[in-house]
Amino acid sequence: MLRQRTTLSTALVAAIALFATFAHAQSDTWPFEPDSETAQGPRLLDLRSLNERQSGQTGFVRLSKDGNSFVRGDGKPIRFWAIGSDMYRKPRGDRSNPSSADEVAQRWQRQIDEHCRFLARLGVNMVRLHATVAAKQEGAAITDVNRDEVEGIFRFVAGAKKHGIYVTISPYYGHHETPRSWKLEGYGNGERPWGAIFTDPRMQDGYKAWTKYLYTTVNPHTGLAIKNDPTVAILQVHNEDSLFFWTAQRLPDPQKKRLNEAFAKWLTSKYGSLDKTYQAWDNKREKDDQPNAGVVSLYSTWHMTQDWQGGTDKRMRDQTQFLAQFQRDFYARMGKYLRDELGCKQLLNATNWRTANDLRLKEIERWTYAALDIDAENEYYGSDYQHLGQNKGYRIDPGHQLVNESCLHKPLELTANFKSHVGHPFIVTETSWKHPNLYQSEGPFLIAAYQSLGGVDGVYWFSANTKHWLTDPRRMFWPVDGSHALDKWSCSTPMLMGMFPAAALVFRNGYLAEGEPVVVERRTLDSVFRREPPAIDDNEIYGVSRETQEAKSTRRADGRISRAAFLVGPVQMQLGDKRASKVSDFAKHLDPQRGVIHSNTRQLEWNYKLGLCTMNAPKAQGVTGFLKQAGGAFKLRDVTITSQNDYAAVSVVSLDGADLRSSKRVLIQVGTTARLTGWQTRPVTFDFQKQKINGEQITNAGRPPWRIRDTQVTVTLNNSAIRNARRVTLAGRDGGEIALKRSRDSVTIDLPRDVMYVVLSDDLGTSE
Repeated sequence: MLRQRTTLSTALVAAIALFATFAHAQSDTWPFEPDSETAQGPRLLDLRSLNERQSGQTGFVRLSKDGNSFVRGDGKPIRFWAIGSDMYRKPRGDRSNPSSADEVAQRWQRQIDEHCRFLARLGVNMVRLHATVAAKQEGAAITDVNRDEVEGIFRFVAGAKKHGIYVTISPYYGHHETPRSWKLEGYGNGERPWGAIFTDPRMQDGYKAWTKYLYTTVNPHTGLAIKNDPTVAILQVHNEDSLFFWTAQRLPDPQKKRLNEAFAKWLTSKYGSLDKTYQAWDNKREKDDQPNAGVVSLYSTWHMTQDWQGGTDKRMRDQTQFLAQFQRDFYARMGKYLRDELGCKQLLNATNWRTANDLRLKEIERWTYAALDIDAENEYYGSDYQHLGQNKGYRIDPGHQLVNESCLHKPLELTANFKSHVGHPFIVTETSWKHPNLYQSEGPFLIAAYQSLGGVDGVYWFSANTKHWLTDPRRMFWPVDGSHALDKWSCSTPMLMGMFPAAALVFRNGYLAEGEPVVVERRTLDSVFRREPPAIDDNEIYGVSRETQEAKSTRRADGRISRAAFLVGPVQMQLGDKRASKVSDFAKHLDPQRGVIHSNTRQLEWNYKLGLCTMNAPKAQGVTGFLKQAGGAFKLRDVTITSQNDYAAVSVVSLDGADLRSSKRVLIQVGTTARLTGWQTRPVTFDFQKQKINGEQITNAGRPPWRIRDTQVTVTLNNSAIRNARRVTLAGRDGGEIALKRSRDSVTIDLPRDVMYVVLSDDLGTSE
């Protein structure tokens, strides 16, 4: 999850000034104080019925016939509104009043069950458990297992099953110090074991021991071993590691030697001998080569990011292919181990990482993943300078600097803009609009819309860390200078998780159409191994200045395809294919004068000049962005939205599957902005990459409750069947009737200032 991105536009500077005094005026906000999730009684808004009675009741999730998406065990297509969760971990006991083991276990299972019920209500049907089941403490053997971690996974699978939620398991992440007791060559002095999983047989034996215990031990809470449990839909091999990332440059000498020896064997197999290898390389030798000892040295990761000529270029081409095949073979072997030796019936994903230079190396990385079923990547929205300060990777404190950035001004940075590898589903296993960015309510709206358009099969929000809402994000156990740091990575917050219901309905029910492919890029493996840039890339955009010029045309200045294609329709790739690529002329979908990109379904329109996006389909209509600045009135197919909100996300979505014009149950969902009570910043200019950045400095990080900017929205719906409007509480319950203005063919409602959800219906029906 260590992803960061970068920009600042003139419009955003204006927006920063607009919101700089957000927490100083409480009169136009309302307190986020959720009612009880566990109270008995009917709910007006509860999406539990979208899930199966039990997840996996029709069998294991599998690939569709074309391999591009998911189907249930009975062959019915399934889409996942997904989230990561930490709630499988064992709860901390009260040290002043130690609980018995039974009491802890009961509390553990109860919080998991409540959490899963809560997620199902909001529309979630897939949870990823980002775990490390290895025993990492000093003194543990490399094959030892963290039993608490495994027990938590077992308990979570049982809770998820009961509420129709599927599970993705990522069992290992190398982001930890290596215990000396693991006896892993070259590690044990504080180093993290990056790369060892690919190179070291001892590490691989440890991995096999951990996964064997996790996947083959019978779960006492379900009666099934995970390998036989269809609630668990996807197994990742591991999280965020690669031989093509910078960490590979720091492999310890014993691990480098293993790779160098393997390289020499590979070269001998390819050329017949090392002498013939050097002839093919124009006799390009390096000082660390020891051909007589069967060792040929590999260039550093940095070398793979550069251009070379002559023998060095030829040598680099072979090195790249060797590393790619070495990494792909690792995934193939682990896949075979999981499937054939352990008997795991789940779909498999290799990992989800990036490279040292995505333009040159990412498609090599993706090719290695294709040894298994599913392609994946982790991607977060938010620039490098969006949040700066000490320990910014995991804390938000007074004194930290920030820039509030909306993705609506930077469409090429949307975290659903990915190429899919034909024959493989594509999932984003971690995403979020990182705190403390103010402009978060757009996130679920945009992700649901554009993963629908582009054919992305799942985007997992990172990460739920409390059983219901995160009403207090302060880290109370860790005060600094009289203040408590705010949690940086939770998505259990009002403007992220609060926007799930409408987004889940849109994506899971297919309310927005998938587009026709805009680009199908076909590349030979030789082109990939030569590290040639692709015709179109889906890489992170770096630096301070990220102009929208590329979004105005179908071609970049260098002749490659504009990434605006991702906002028009699906972009696909076929690696190892010698046929010509297919590129549609998508210029008609671009309006550079207005700063607008239309989807080729004509259901989505993104105005990056105004910072505005609309969805306009029969069953789902809405708008997100800087509404007042954009005119404040938005006439869609069946819905008219007027708003005086400076910034908001408004969705009007069918609850019964009928078109909005005839639906008898309709959800109106509104998100604005949220800050803690007492949050204060002051304008500040700071240096970043030799440029002056206009931003803010936190002077008070605030305290609960969250304060939500008032809703100032009126909705008119062309529907003659609607008779009633009901406020919905944050727990989904009936909050009372709202006045509704009816004409012959439409209804109009002025939304209360302190509302997030309203249900329109032809009667007062509720759902259990």
